[in-house]
Amino acid sequence: MQIDIGIAEADRKAIAEGLSHVLADTFALYLKTHSFHWNVTGPMFNTLHTMFMTQYTELWTALDEVAERIRALGYPAPGSFSQFTKLASIKEEQGVPTAQEMLRQLVEGHETVARTARKVFPTAEQANDQPTADLLTQRLQIHEKTAWMLRSMLE
Repeated sequence: MQIDIGIAEADRKAIAEGLSHVLADTFALYLKTHSFHWNVTGPMFNTLHTMFMTQYTELWTALDEVAERIRALGYPAPGSFSQFTKLASIKEEQGVPTAQEMLRQLVEGHETVARTARKVFPTAEQANDQPTADLLTQRLQIHEKTAWMLRSMLE
């Protein structure tokens, strides 16, 4: 069925492709944050364990919001590890880093998602796609604030 929401198909496709990268980066950051929640140790264990849980829960909710926006634009949302691996800018952690290294990697991850989201913004604005622009604005605020909070815990 044809989609006529006032956004040209080429623009919808470009926005959906950009959002697919945001989705993949968000998923990669979600996995990393959840793993760090499970594996953090040290004197800040309780603080970081709780903080990481709050963060991965927020990221899990964001995954659905981003994927549903892709679907609303008329395109399938990527949903496999292989698709996410191809699309994501965030590299997975193979080991169990120190708590300080976890914080550093999560700062880097949130900054990466912010940069990825920012790349989609001009296309959404030019296409007069306010729902995507609003979603991206919300995601940017959350990732920038979270990066700041994590950064403030680094020695």
